[in-house]
Amino acid sequence: MTSLMAGKVVVVTGAGGGIGRDIALAMARDGASVVINDLGASLSGEGADQTTAHKVVAEIVAAGGSAIASTESVASWESASRIIATAVDTFGRIDVLVNNAGILRDRFFFNMSVEEWQSVIDVHLHGSFFMSRAAAPHFRKQGSGAVVSMTSTSGLIGNFGQANYMAAKLGIAGLSRSIALDMAKFGVRSNCIAPFAWSRMIGAIPTDTPDQVERVARLKTMESAKIAPLAVYLGSDLAAQVTGQIFGVRANEIFLFSQPRPVRSVHDARGWTPERIAQHAMPALQAQFTPLERSQDVFCWDPV
Repeated sequence: MTSLMAGKVVVVTGAGGGIGRDIALAMARDGASVVINDLGASLSGEGADQTTAHKVVAEIVAAGGSAIASTESVASWESASRIIATAVDTFGRIDVLVNNAGILRDRFFFNMSVEEWQSVIDVHLHGSFFMSRAAAPHFRKQGSGAVVSMTSTSGLIGNFGQANYMAAKLGIAGLSRSIALDMAKFGVRSNCIAPFAWSRMIGAIPTDTPDQVERVARLKTMESAKIAPLAVYLGSDLAAQVTGQIFGVRANEIFLFSQPRPVRSVHDARGWTPERIAQHAMPALQAQFTPLERSQDVFCWDPV
């Protein structure tokens, strides 16, 4: 073990497997005391298995680390508050929150049910807000803290059949930015990671077409453990000046994502009419339109 995170207390949601588990293990190896939060639900958010979180705790303890399990859901204010209370009551403080818990309910927008929409928003977006909001008073009192939230290129760029997931993940990017702005004066940082990695969630991608088969084959080469070093860095004092950013990790690559800014403007001193917009404004702006691309169209090269 190293001492990079020594004395720090970290809460990782969705830490029972995949990316969350690898982040929790890495935090513990670097000296943190870790709350392993996982409801043990299925990929679609159904059911619960309380052994999931306890297995990761056992791994950490067996390696000489410090950890405790939490099997609460992030999707309600009351249970999210209890997750944060577990950290404070057990270890005396909270220094880092990793918002990683998530589910999938993929379906094309025109067929998506209200329940499929709501359930994904509840876990990803509402869960990230509830967890961050519950941690905020402790961060303010300490004058320090870090939030690391998982966004996705599905939200930042796009994908088929994921209106609920895309909206939630893009919302998380906005939430993270807001936390960074509102909490900066209290010494609190907030950043996002868009992870590329083979996991249980990614394993649900259908393989009905050659394009899907190729995408899944590429994703299988990306280890979830590759995400953990950046998460540990962002939670550590090494990242004291890094906040409000969106990063991506794909195998051995780290990306910094742009965030929306004006790219071009047009002006008419007379004011605009619909007709003049059609004749002049749109032709001038069209060259800068964002293409209707998916994540795999933008990240089209093999990971290295």
